Amino acid sequence: MDYAVVLAKELNWPQDKIAKTIELLDEGNTIPFIARYRKEMTGEMDETVLRQLVERLGYLRNLTKRKEEVLNSIREQEKLTPQLEKAILEAQVLQEVEDLYLPYRPKRKTRAGVAKEKGLEPLALLFLDGNTVDTPAQLAQSFINAELGVESIEDAVSGAQDIVAEIVAEDAEIRKIARNLVWAEGLICSKAQDPEAITPYEMYYDYQEPVKKIPPHRILAVNRGEKEKALQVKILQPEERIIERISKKYLEPGAKSCQDVLVAAIKDGYKRLISPAIEREIRNELTSVAEEQAIKIFAQNLHNLLLQPPVKGKVVLGVDPGYRTGCKLAVVDETGKVLEVGVMYPHPPQNQKQEAKEVLARLINKWKVDIIAIGNGTASRETELLAADLIKDLPAAVQYIIVSEAGASVYSASKLAKEEFPDYDLSLRSAVSIARRLQDPLAELVKIEPKAVGVGQYQHDVTPKKLDEALAGVVETCVNSVGVEINTASSALLQYVAGLTKSTADGIIKYREEKGKILKREELLNVPRLGQKAFTQCAGFIRIADGLNPLDNTPVHPESYTAAEKLLELLGFRLNDLNSEKMPEIRQALTEVNIKEMAEKLAVGEPTLKDIVEALQKPGRDPREELPPPLFRTDVLTMEDLKPGMELQGTVRNVVDFGAFVDIGVKQDGLVHISQLGEKYVKHPMEVVAVGDIVKVKVLEVDINRGRISLTMRC
Repeated sequence: MDYAVVLAKELNWPQDKIAKTIELLDEGNTIPFIARYRKEMTGEMDETVLRQLVERLGYLRNLTKRKEEVLNSIREQEKLTPQLEKAILEAQVLQEVEDLYLPYRPKRKTRAGVAKEKGLEPLALLFLDGNTVDTPAQLAQSFINAELGVESIEDAVSGAQDIVAEIVAEDAEIRKIARNLVWAEGLICSKAQDPEAITPYEMYYDYQEPVKKIPPHRILAVNRGEKEKALQVKILQPEERIIERISKKYLEPGAKSCQDVLVAAIKDGYKRLISPAIEREIRNELTSVAEEQAIKIFAQNLHNLLLQPPVKGKVVLGVDPGYRTGCKLAVVDETGKVLEVGVMYPHPPQNQKQEAKEVLARLINKWKVDIIAIGNGTASRETELLAADLIKDLPAAVQYIIVSEAGASVYSASKLAKEEFPDYDLSLRSAVSIARRLQDPLAELVKIEPKAVGVGQYQHDVTPKKLDEALAGVVETCVNSVGVEINTASSALLQYVAGLTKSTADGIIKYREEKGKILKREELLNVPRLGQKAFTQCAGFIRIADGLNPLDNTPVHPESYTAAEKLLELLGFRLNDLNSEKMPEIRQALTEVNIKEMAEKLAVGEPTLKDIVEALQKPGRDPREELPPPLFRTDVLTMEDLKPGMELQGTVRNVVDFGAFVDIGVKQDGLVHISQLGEKYVKHPMEVVAVGDIVKVKVLEVDINRGRISLTMRC
């Protein structure tokens, strides 16, 4: 198979660019590196298309491998015909290959296998022969053999029917017909195991929906209900239509002598062998599609969460709320360095509210705290009320914000957290994490297992390996799109840089500790086990803010330094003019560059030159800073304060297939159902909103007893 030809058609991309991209991948180049620094070779393929290519290339290579295995197996059985070989080689999907292989696959003992051992296969073939005129009983007479266990005509006919049933069930064409009919006309149905039981799955207690229409999130919901033994789930198949299609192939027109026997065998083959197999296949396919959608949603949400704008230049007081064990506190400076930690006990059973206010006021005044970041877990609501009440009496302008603490406990108990803060207990580590994730979401959240950050949809119901691979790819994309400051980055952040591993990331930290501040990118080549290949992959994504070469604080790759310096020279500037008072002149000159002409002068590709020009215009640029800042608060709302028709501003916390959850400043996030996201039809919520968006909403309904808030953006 020529993979470039197939992928070019599927991805609608030039074949020569696909071929070159495959070559780059096979040479060990990383996706971020290829997407950013090999644009001429790939035709400016972005990371999204690149990851699709990698996934499909893996599938096609596995398909080729499986075809070879199947052909070898059938060849060893001396049953490979030219027609079968051609059909296998031309198969486009793995299921087709498996269907063709099914009759030749080594099996455990089956009823048909037993019948064949009794010598009844010729009788089955006679039943299937349209020219047969004898009755089944007449045909079966000569197959009676007590020594082989065929003691009667009935035994012979029954055994032959088992063989016919298996022949029908292993017919690739029939399985395809049955599969297509079930996809087109089947219904997925669920019933309650116990109709009186109260479970989260009550809407599925007596539920059915066409297989072709059921949305992914409902598939995962009924799957979970079945797994938890709350539901019975099955697919209703168009049985009569399928049997009719099978009969059309296997019942010869006008051949009456064996028709009744064949009809019974066909029905048995369908009910006993085809129907259960097709149901398993379709349930698996529905689940696979649903998992892909859930992973896609999680990945996009994670991407948006990680790229939330950092809150720079602010001293933050992180609060991990709690009742019995108190609220843990951590003040961190503008760089994330911990200044002081502590604990207060404003809530039951201690109820030391006044003492808690005094602790907060002391920390705020001592360290000139700008923002209080409160985790959204247990006792969050009460802590928010306390903070809002305190802020009113403070002379300094202090704001607060509720921060998702999803994954903070995972981080607190991790090896990394123990290494960072060996003397702190788990809650104090959480308080530090809450403060830092406000200051720099990306740098802090990479320390946490991606699936623990709380922006998914049924993430616990999908295949862990698939989810982990997808989310690791998202983190890699985000880290490399922002770039990493080499002198302050943690090992957890560095290991996501293209070309680096945990080992080389740890090596960089150790080198930094022993040698001091890294002053130029080339120094990385002195790090043990970080060779030229790894350096080539990672160098462009490393930033050095106060290094010897201003280009080290830009996305310009060292391989393009000569071109960048020459460009500045042609424009009448020197390298050291970057970040000087001449920057406005440099920016103006760069906007006037004729890309086509200049690319020829510099002997570089136009895409590369465009990237160089963009990088030189904003040295040290953080792309996240161009996004709107988070929504800070100074006063508090309760669910009791909410009334239908009230208009509020909120932050999108999670996006799922059926809508978006928005934090409007009360403990419970409100749901904007997909039907309420806009005046026009919305196919999917992600067309309209993303995690982190600041949106205007109106309250539709408040159910205090169930803790549910319905919102609309149609206001």
